[in-house]
Amino acid sequence: MAKLHEVSKTNGEIRMPKDFPNDRLAMLRQRYRIKSKLCRNVLCEFLCTTFLIYVTFCGTAQTVLSRFQMNNFVGHPISQGFGLIFAVQMGYQISGSHLNPAVSLFLYSFGEIQFINLILYTIAQTAGAFCGAALTFGIYYEKIHQFDGGRRAVMGENATAGIFATFPGSHLSILGAVWDQIWCTAIMCIIVGLITDKRNQIPKWVQPSLMGIMLITICMSFGLNAGNAMNPARDFAPRVFLLIAGYGPQVFSYHSYQWWWVPVICPPIGALLGAWLYKLLIGIQIPSNDEPLSRRKKSDFGTIHIYQINTSPTSDVNPKFPQ
Repeated sequence: MAKLHEVSKTNGEIRMPKDFPNDRLAMLRQRYRIKSKLCRNVLCEFLCTTFLIYVTFCGTAQTVLSRFQMNNFVGHPISQGFGLIFAVQMGYQISGSHLNPAVSLFLYSFGEIQFINLILYTIAQTAGAFCGAALTFGIYYEKIHQFDGGRRAVMGENATAGIFATFPGSHLSILGAVWDQIWCTAIMCIIVGLITDKRNQIPKWVQPSLMGIMLITICMSFGLNAGNAMNPARDFAPRVFLLIAGYGPQVFSYHSYQWWWVPVICPPIGALLGAWLYKLLIGIQIPSNDEPLSRRKKSDFGTIHIYQINTSPTSDVNPKFPQ
């Protein structure tokens, strides 16, 4: 291999030193790229979910541990939204960055992914959420210890369990909690559907940013009742981590064991509801790009004609319009 300051000649082509770094990247890609697409996707879901949960929980930790001095009810949703933007962008070209078993479920119901993908993605997302919670606990361990004096509390003035899992307000009944989680997730999946629907012609590079704005909007509008879990992996796996970290069985027994299952069971129901509401009432009503345009009758609002254009190989180069 030629040195960086030398000019290399390969297959009759002069290659300048600036080409060598690209050669190294190509070599690494060829040598270390995972051959199985399914394995790449599962690993991507794990890493991107870990990143999302880590950033989200660290933002929550700053809010709780500073007693709302560093983050407030506006800054906290913004940090979550930007975390989602980067997490989605990170894996968008690999697995699509589902980051949520509920999202994977509605994509499976659309026939976008296979059943094995749904199962493995759910496992990867749950494991990623657990790791994200552990990383947050690790980086803020000393501050958590100072904040609660070593007494890991679920409720109370010095409670820190809320950094990692959702706990509804005392005003919320079990029926209200179920309703809250179903419809918050439904709204999320309606918006995800409209953002990713090809008929809406939203460029892919814009979609992660819109999803971040979506999360900010939902958190600022619907967070009062139960904190917007909307993700079974995001709530269940960190709750298991809390149990291991010494918070005790109250992380599951809160509200007489009537709450912990709600953010696990209800978001998938809401995801299917919202996604199919969008698909049936909006998505399939939008004309597809390859749908032929037919002649329309005169509108009551003016004379607007759309003429059918023949796009077959035998058509004229210039479409014929009526004289």
